[in-house]
Amino acid sequence: MPLRIENHLCYFTLDVDGQEQSLPATRVKILTDHDKAMSYVELAGERIYITEAEADALTVEGATDGRNHVKAQEPGSVI
Repeated sequence: MPLRIENHLCYFTLDVDGQEQSLPATRVKILTDHDKAMSYVELAGERIYITEAEADALTVEGATDGRNHVKAQEPGSVI
């Protein structure tokens, strides 16, 4: 999991070595990658992809929810 939240601070794992960067939840903005149909936050110039449960947890802590709901254009799609 690339994210943990403690006392309204969000800690994002930036690399495989476990390096973390933190910032207050109120400074986090959750966005949508339409091509991947996934939520992410931008941090240190990189996209950190997160689950919808993590996105919801961030919004509870005060993050800005800038997500867009992605709708399938093809019949039978799972989204």
